[in-house]
Amino acid sequence: MDGSRQPVRAGVPDRSGAPDRGSLHELAVRNARAAALFSAGNAKEAIDLFEDTLRGCRALLGRDHHATLTVAGNLGVARMSAGKRRDGIHLIAENVADRSRVLGDEDPRTLTARDALAVAYRLAGDVDDAVELSGQVTAQRRRVLGPTHPDTLTSRMGLARAQAAAGDLEAATALLSAAVQDAEQALPPRHPHLSALVECAEAIGMTRREG
Repeated sequence: MDGSRQPVRAGVPDRSGAPDRGSLHELAVRNARAAALFSAGNAKEAIDLFEDTLRGCRALLGRDHHATLTVAGNLGVARMSAGKRRDGIHLIAENVADRSRVLGDEDPRTLTARDALAVAYRLAGDVDDAVELSGQVTAQRRRVLGPTHPDTLTSRMGLARAQAAAGDLEAATALLSAAVQDAEQALPPRHPHLSALVECAEAIGMTRREG
């Protein structure tokens, strides 16, 4: 969910009818390898491999192919997490615009990129932009996916984190309290999204919920 690094999406679609399926498979393997390196904390190697994979996707599939958009988003998140924050924010913002144009503004894949951009703003200290964009993507995910979908809960928590970073602890606490209550009703007791919400609530000073 939310935190110092957003999960990198490992999948590169291998679409039927695309040229040279062997090359597509190789690109998918490279992207998955880069995602594994990133998850293991090897950011520099991951970035190098994402960059190489992105070049291959653009050459073989074009800028607007779903696979290219996936890898471009992964590269932006990896650069952000490696400390290249302004570069990462630029790449993620560009990826949001590309996904919105190609997939639609409320496609779940566009919303994933927009949520990553909101997190990037918060981590870079751009708290006003983080609050605004987190509020937007939370409202969109509520509308498209429902209030207790795991992605929506992720955005609700991200908005609370952004509000807390902006100094509005009252709003953050109210939002987290409602999100935890919704998650408790919709998810099993040990579900990772519920656990993350409770841990976030503790981090901003809310009382730990028993049960």
